[in-house]
Amino acid sequence: MTIPFNPLAAGPLDGIRVIDLSRLVAGNMLSLQLADFGADVIKIEPPQGDPLREWRDDGHSLYWKTYGRNKRSVQLNLREAPHMAALKALLATADVFIENFRPGTLEEMGLAPDALLAANPNLIVVRISGFGQTGPYAQFPGFGTIVEGMSGFAYRTGFPDREPVLPPLALADMIAGVYGANATVTALFARFRGKAKGQVIDLSLLEPMYSVLGPEAAIYQVTGKVKERSGSASNTASPRNVYRCSDGKYVALSGSTPQVARRIFEVIGKPEMNSDPRFATNSDRVKHRDLVDAAVGEWFGRHSHDEALAIMREAGATVGPIYSIADIASDQHFIDRGIIVDVEDKDFGALPMHNILPRLSATPGTFRRPAPELGEHTAEVLREAGVDPATVL
Repeated sequence: MTIPFNPLAAGPLDGIRVIDLSRLVAGNMLSLQLADFGADVIKIEPPQGDPLREWRDDGHSLYWKTYGRNKRSVQLNLREAPHMAALKALLATADVFIENFRPGTLEEMGLAPDALLAANPNLIVVRISGFGQTGPYAQFPGFGTIVEGMSGFAYRTGFPDREPVLPPLALADMIAGVYGANATVTALFARFRGKAKGQVIDLSLLEPMYSVLGPEAAIYQVTGKVKERSGSASNTASPRNVYRCSDGKYVALSGSTPQVARRIFEVIGKPEMNSDPRFATNSDRVKHRDLVDAAVGEWFGRHSHDEALAIMREAGATVGPIYSIADIASDQHFIDRGIIVDVEDKDFGALPMHNILPRLSATPGTFRRPAPELGEHTAEVLREAGVDPATVL
């Protein structure tokens, strides 16, 4: 079933206007969350468009089709005075303003937050940068790749005898976008409750990315130890790894609780491991994880992928397949849950993309409009703000 866009649909953020001056992934991820739940997100794009449009696969701008959905596009050249005046007029009508210039650039453009808040006291200004608006690194270029390295994430990713591994996708940007959407809705709620009017959100890529390390700073201070790369194994739980089956396919397994670990040892025909002091506690199992992995891995190596999954699941072990996107596309759970949905598309007829999430029972998000063509809504949006489109077109 192909989902049609319904421009008349409304979501819980209906009536909230967002001016998105950001580029690439973090800002687009942030504004996508708001757009999917009904906010009127207006992308302000330079003459050449958001660089995300140029992330292409076989010539197709599929990133833009996904992260540009439910938004409107206004094309402005902010180096020209009438275009800047049009942006300021739009900001006077806005609830949220998103930007991701290098710190200080907004001030140089005459758009300092203090001035914006003086003109529109209810405006929430979201400032996305690599390292934050303050600090020694504030002026450093801050793409997600750099942050994924400096956050400690890459140091922990990969195998101990190999180089650190960066994620193969824009992970830092995605995490910052989700954090940013949460912060924006929190600020809107504070405004609604009368706790504040407008305010500035200082959102770095570094801090959300660092946060996924959890308690590692505390672990380092208390123990003096640096957690090292462990491949697909874990420094905190065992058994936990990726295992190869007899047919060459892989599964992921986790025995993070004592009960599940005991079940796994019983399933692999090693019940004696449950009474062995080397494996008595999780800490003991982590200390001897090479022995644990050898025993578990040997069992998987004697069973096919489907057979191993069935046996482990029957025993109540936490196990799952390692999927490619091709596997995901045909998996019945993904299909039944509508995790991927086919949305109408003028170029392809229908295009699969991730569904709107989270799922709200009473006020769900909606598919209202496809990703816009560059500048598609310039005249429409400017008229709404009382600006004559002839001044910029």
